[in-house]
Amino acid sequence: MTERLVDVTQRIRTVHQLSAVISAMRGIAAARAREARAQLDGIRAYARTIAGGIGHALAFLPQPLPPEPPHAPHPAHAGHVVIALCAEQGFAGAFSAHVLEAAERVRLRAPERPFTLFIIGDRGLLVAEEKSIPYAWSAAMISHPDQAPELASRIVDALYARLDGGPQVSLLHAVPGDGAAQVTEKRLVPFDFARFPLARHAVPPLTTLPPDVLLARLVEEYVFTELAEAIMLSFAAENEARMRAMIAAHANVDKTLDSLVARSRQLRQEEITNEIVELAAAASRP
Repeated sequence: MTERLVDVTQRIRTVHQLSAVISAMRGIAAARAREARAQLDGIRAYARTIAGGIGHALAFLPQPLPPEPPHAPHPAHAGHVVIALCAEQGFAGAFSAHVLEAAERVRLRAPERPFTLFIIGDRGLLVAEEKSIPYAWSAAMISHPDQAPELASRIVDALYARLDGGPQVSLLHAVPGDGAAQVTEKRLVPFDFARFPLARHAVPPLTTLPPDVLLARLVEEYVFTELAEAIMLSFAAENEARMRAMIAAHANVDKTLDSLVARSRQLRQEEITNEIVELAAAASRP
């Protein structure tokens, strides 16, 4: 079928509309990434406060806890729980696939151990179903930074319900950066007390709880802050990945638009030429 100028003109309008949508999505992703980064300072300040409390609580214990290396081996029967923070929405490229690939590498480090996977993010669930990756629990990723504390609380509740038997717990999440998002691994359980120096003060602070109870509650709160920080970092990285995808899409749209504009000019010139030929033919008739 012969291409018509009116059809090409309509396609140009459609591509202009698509370009506007892509620009809007890029702007929204940029705003969300900035909001997430802005929240990190507050989360980290709270974590430092809890860390100071853990240092005090450790000093109150009758006997100091034995030091444990950050990567101490875990019993094979204990199992391994991995929390994978993936994307909630689309147009983020291979963001979720990279996180789940990192989870698979963790599983292969000790294939003989029971492996439990938590997937956060609907796009991560889609990738897991496509690749037949089994998972034990899932939840939606946040769509706004203000939702991070609620999601962190849900993960903590689901996690502590599965801590019987002393499993190791790792957290996988992407971190924002200038290039492609990098996936990092953080160990949550067993808790590494060696990170917290003992507090030494001439006058110890007043406490209303036994040192072991106080320490246990502070550890729970610190794990919560680690999850909240990871959720915010992952959310920022997801939106930065979406920004990069929208930049690439906008470049493709510009190329398509240039091609359509050139084609419309060619068709317009052909129509003008045909009209001139018709006029000349009509004028030459007796």
